[in-house]
Amino acid sequence: MRVEQTILSSLIYDEGFTRKVLPFLKQEYFHDQTEKVLFACIEKFIEKYNNLPTKETLLLDIEKQDKIPEQVYSGVVSYINDIIYDKKDPQWLVDNAEKFCQEKAVYNAIMESISIIDGNSKDNDKGSIPTILADALGVTFDDSIGHDFLQDSDERFEFYNKKEHRIPFDLEYFNKITKGGIPNKTLNVLLAGTGVGKTLAMCHMAASNLVDGKNVLYITLEMAEERIAERIDSNLLNIPLEEIEGFPKKIYDDKMNRLRLKTSGKLIIKEYPTATVGSGHFRHLLNDLRQKKNFEPDILYVDYLNICTSTRLKYGANVNSYTYIKSIAEELRGLAVERDIPIVSATQTTRSGFTNSDPGLEDTSESFALPATVDFMCALISTEEMEQLGQIMVKQLKNRYNDPTTHKRFVIGVDRAKMRLFNAEQSAQVDIVNDTPVMNNSNFGERYDEEENMKWMTKTAGRKDFSKFLFDG
Repeated sequence: MRVEQTILSSLIYDEGFTRKVLPFLKQEYFHDQTEKVLFACIEKFIEKYNNLPTKETLLLDIEKQDKIPEQVYSGVVSYINDIIYDKKDPQWLVDNAEKFCQEKAVYNAIMESISIIDGNSKDNDKGSIPTILADALGVTFDDSIGHDFLQDSDERFEFYNKKEHRIPFDLEYFNKITKGGIPNKTLNVLLAGTGVGKTLAMCHMAASNLVDGKNVLYITLEMAEERIAERIDSNLLNIPLEEIEGFPKKIYDDKMNRLRLKTSGKLIIKEYPTATVGSGHFRHLLNDLRQKKNFEPDILYVDYLNICTSTRLKYGANVNSYTYIKSIAEELRGLAVERDIPIVSATQTTRSGFTNSDPGLEDTSESFALPATVDFMCALISTEEMEQLGQIMVKQLKNRYNDPTTHKRFVIGVDRAKMRLFNAEQSAQVDIVNDTPVMNNSNFGERYDEEENMKWMTKTAGRKDFSKFLFDG
């Protein structure tokens, strides 16, 4: 018995199978005209009466249709009369129906593509071929139509107690605020001004992931591949950045060999020209890496988000920066969900945010929709005093993993010579007050600081020691 016959007979006799499979079946998957007409009749009956048809009702419905050619009518009647139902394993039935749909979808897509290439299609051009093939390859039976709150309580409880896979940091406070690292299917963004250390931070994180045995993909749209690799070399091999050029080859090779023995992970760095690629190109790169190098990343770094392009929108007179950056962020987050990996990227502060040592979400450049889309966002803050101490302050701006008011601000150490971040001593955290800004050079910040300072002075009236009032870096 052909698979089409099995599917059609099961649609009449097996309600469980029908309700699972019918939403995914299409008339175009049946190439035989008799089976095509019969499927259309079955589908129409179920849609109208929400029940399975019998052979008798199908024969009556077919008889009422005047537009069916006599030869096709005779074939359908004969087909219905010859239907014999042989009960089969339910899962086997579903699996084979899914395979049937996938094969037919691919076949139809290939034939349609050939028609487009030959110039016989009025509705599509050659540019639509990749989408047609991608849609066909994506055919699958997804029978989830929502979470039944009462019936699915066991699954919900299991989810509550399931340990979520996370990519940990090697920085104590980052792990604290993210409950052990960043989860898959998330978009995470670092906000900082020019020269503060966005690329440094991402290079350090990528290096840490590599040492931890993770597969890392680092996409750079701002710097050359070799420059990113140079920073990661400096971090991992304990060589000051300025000394890498001219470093003895034998010692360099020895360090690299020890690194290879230390980790089971891989790091791929891919450079693209600025503002020429987006999530669609990254998806293609991921497919290429899987096929050509058998490489599946555990985490993806994109340096950086604002200089990507949107796959959906073309930047121009009718698309403003708010909508455009929002589209890029949504596409990157969609890619993270699709590939089941976390994505880490960065964005610039606004001009006023650049001089503001207590930036907020409103200091995000180009589009306030970006922080609305991301799962985790933190600001990297540097002042002259902190540079002298070799520190960077981190401020949580948005956090879907934990309470963002816990450890809202904290300090990490930075060794710019070796492109490294490290845990600062606990004493460095003492003067950080989570509910007041550190320093704020904007007009809004000055007013806010003044109001907060007056509140503090009112509370501490009569005290002689004001050392806690000022932040000393």
